[in-house]
Amino acid sequence: MGADLHDIRYVRMGTDNLDDCVQYATEILGLELVRREAGAAYLRGDNRDHNVVYTHGRAAGHVVGFELPSMDALDRAASEFENAEIDVKYGTSTEREQRRVGGLITIKDPTGNIIDLVARPAASGKRYYGTRDAGITSFSHVGLRTSDSKTDEAFWTTWLSAKVSDWIGDAPLLRIDDVHHKVALFPSSFPGVQHVNFQVESHDDIMRSYYFLKKKNVRLAFGPGRHPTSGARFLYFYGPDEMIYEYSTGVRLITEEDEKTYVPRQFPMTSSSFCMWGAEPDIAEFKSEKEPATHAA
Repeated sequence: MGADLHDIRYVRMGTDNLDDCVQYATEILGLELVRREAGAAYLRGDNRDHNVVYTHGRAAGHVVGFELPSMDALDRAASEFENAEIDVKYGTSTEREQRRVGGLITIKDPTGNIIDLVARPAASGKRYYGTRDAGITSFSHVGLRTSDSKTDEAFWTTWLSAKVSDWIGDAPLLRIDDVHHKVALFPSSFPGVQHVNFQVESHDDIMRSYYFLKKKNVRLAFGPGRHPTSGARFLYFYGPDEMIYEYSTGVRLITEEDEKTYVPRQFPMTSSSFCMWGAEPDIAEFKSEKEPATHAA
């Protein structure tokens, strides 16, 4: 029922500081600038045409794009959404060109997060080459904000083929393939992207970036640490517009064989549920009401 998501594809973020975002993404985050056109900058960290798009004007908000396996699958999903009275916006030729896709529909989850569903997205014939060696191997997942995690969880699992891997408090970690999670829904009072994740090759890359970011006086948000849910080693840090970015490595896979016996686990909303090593987050959504966020050095 609904859309059979194949993979996460991109995130689009409106900003009033386009030049600052591009400079940060290339010099600090380690992405490759693919092109700039029509008030937008396209960047990537793998062999996809792009992973991150900064668009001029913060009022444009955030959009997350997911790939479906075929044009037929996209058409079927659109029909099922319409039959269920879920609003569907069909992409114009200009919007399809902007996203470098063959097919495009856009929906919203109950909180109001904007979700592009695409088919036949463009790949790049050139190898990704970042402006600094951050060790990035791929764009991997996003954290989204939810005003009602149970309602949004039901929407994602019913209509977007997601499965719950674990919960931290009321926040579900959702998978759409073997990877432990491609989407996490964190309670908030407004919609939008809460963090953007890139996988890196090894723990050494995490630590190299930790020291690099400290030297560049980038505000660290959390880590280095290790998630008890996915097992991934991680480092979170702030960028322009208070967007949080994450490097991680070693994420758990839940294979088809694992599916037969896997049961999602419930973790409490405490710092130890986010880091088994004892790191304390400077991220509001990762803290209980009893644990106010503190600014990391």
